[in-house]
Amino acid sequence: MSIVKELSCSHCGAPISFKPGEIIATCRYCGYTVVIETGKAFVFEHSMLQNKYNPTQVEEPAKDWMSSGFLKPSDLAKKSKITEKTLMYLPFWVISIEAESTYKGIFERINPPIVKEGKIAKKYDWLILARRAADFPTKEYDVPLEGKVPYDFRKVEEFAKVLNSEIDRDEAVEIAKQEITEHHRFLAQQDIDRIIEMKNEIKVNQAVYLHAPVWLIKYEYKGENYSLWLDGATGTVIKGEIPTAKFGIF
Repeated sequence: MSIVKELSCSHCGAPISFKPGEIIATCRYCGYTVVIETGKAFVFEHSMLQNKYNPTQVEEPAKDWMSSGFLKPSDLAKKSKITEKTLMYLPFWVISIEAESTYKGIFERINPPIVKEGKIAKKYDWLILARRAADFPTKEYDVPLEGKVPYDFRKVEEFAKVLNSEIDRDEAVEIAKQEITEHHRFLAQQDIDRIIEMKNEIKVNQAVYLHAPVWLIKYEYKGENYSLWLDGATGTVIKGEIPTAKFGIF
């Protein structure tokens, strides 16, 4: 069992609970965000996406997902029973990055093979989940950034869980750089078969700390339990388990 600790909010005096490993915490009573190690105010932009569903309403997009798609049982929406609905505000870092990669390699799909060179230049709002060892499908989450607003604790439902961050800005930036480098390597390999040389230039423009509303919904179908993640801002299912392919997530 994780040990929960507390510190007092320097803004309103209320207790802020946190667990070992968490380094950025937000007071659920006034919305003040602090760095746990120092107790100092958080200096980066803290935004949020607003949840549009209550526990009853969220069943509709979940059932819509169950009733669509040829891979699902035809009676899934009718015969499944939702057993758990949990709203969590998950912490993310959104890193705005300009990345340019130049590469050189061998194109072996023709005979004789030839040497090819190319360049990849892209801009990203790269999403990093600020939690460790989480099973949330970050890669499948198309975060609706156009809907973000300044963090306001009054817009967070009382029944919702607001998770603290276990990753700071610098670590999030490094993770984003590594993932973008691997992504560009993947893109280069669509053009060439064997990379000889690759150089990357990455410019970080901005880092935004964001809390996004995500519903974890669990349901039962024919005696078996399944789960799905649903975006509380848009009602879109991010990822869900399908009974006909229990061990494959679609």
